[in-house]
Amino acid sequence: MPLDPTFVDDAPYDPDGLMIDEIVEVSRRDSRVSARLPVSADMPITRSQRVHPVRHPVHVAAGIMVHLTGIMGYVHAYHFHGLRHREGWTGYGVRIHGARFLNVASVEEPLLLSATETSYRKVGWRIFSRYLFVFQQGEKTVYDSEQSALWFHPERIAESPSSSRA
Repeated sequence: MPLDPTFVDDAPYDPDGLMIDEIVEVSRRDSRVSARLPVSADMPITRSQRVHPVRHPVHVAAGIMVHLTGIMGYVHAYHFHGLRHREGWTGYGVRIHGARFLNVASVEEPLLLSATETSYRKVGWRIFSRYLFVFQQGEKTVYDSEQSALWFHPERIAESPSSSRA
């Protein structure tokens, strides 16, 4: 499904920072979301590569992959937990437990990005989530990782009498 304008307007990044162009799947059963990433040689960081056809071919830069884990975490939090940036919720990655760059992602074919929440804990105005990310290009997995993120509502935490114990 194309990106809902309400989702795009709520995001903590402008559309060029979101980078995805379509939500492909929202699976309640598997706690998984998937999205499509169009690719090109003009992507941030990618466009700055000093390309050599053999030693360093043009490819989707690794920094983009890590950025996209945050985007996919946001896609998941929006669809599964109803977290809205406009209502004060924000989130940050807190730990990369493991990451693998398994294949070079070319700029020839879109990527399919998936985020599966493997654990979830809510305490007051804080939510701690752990995710498994898998990014594929065609039949190849180009990146996978397991990461944790903290979602929180700064104003509500500040109002909470227990905020000093956080």
